[in-house]
Amino acid sequence: MRASEIELQMVMRHVRDGAAILARQTALITRLAALRLPTKDAEDLLVLLERAQAEHVSHLQRLVAR
Repeated sequence: MRASEIELQMVMRHVRDGAAILARQTALITRLAALRLPTKDAEDLLVLLERAQAEHVSHLQRLVAR
């Protein structure tokens, strides 16, 4: 957590940053596929990133529900 942010701000940043990372990884997979290059490792990483993002979103929902 950055010194100047509260927990809610941190989690909102994690959700926002996670969405951007997911978009970049998805675009990378699209580019690899268009070049007929292997995508398995990139797709496996995307699954892990999606799981992490789901945790961030769940955390945000719990904070907002307080």
